[in-house]
Amino acid sequence: MTLLKRDPNAPSAWRDEMQVTSRYTFGIAGERFFRAIKDDQQILGSHCNNCERTYVPAAAFCERCMNQLDEWVDVGTVGEVVTFTHLYVNYDGSQREEPETVAFIKLGDGGLIHRLVSSGSHPVEIGMPAKAIFKPSSEREGSILDIVHFELITN
Repeated sequence: MTLLKRDPNAPSAWRDEMQVTSRYTFGIAGERFFRAIKDDQQILGSHCNNCERTYVPAAAFCERCMNQLDEWVDVGTVGEVVTFTHLYVNYDGSQREEPETVAFIKLGDGGLIHRLVSSGSHPVEIGMPAKAIFKPSSEREGSILDIVHFELITN
């Protein structure tokens, strides 16, 4: 049956709960990336010597030349705000009491999307440096949420 010959008796939408079980694995590169965050409070990137690119989050293969990436580099915990948005609505559609800022923080040749806070009254601007703030080591579990947020660095 093709898409053009749709079964007229097929439901157009599923209106009930669907029990789905799955297990997501980080893969080899993701495992090392998240373990470094958890164990060492460190953000690692994988580097391609052929393309001279550092992937953050880390990857096992270069997306440009398909080389296996075996070189790991510490990209530091300070990145640059590339873009950001202010959220005024919660996930459930209700209004937030205070807006939350989410930003793309450039690290290496990639970066992370995460919460962004300012410790002062400085407005967020593209190009500003921001530092990763980690949970205490006893609370880290090996996920991106081990980084509580990024905090603007203002002078």
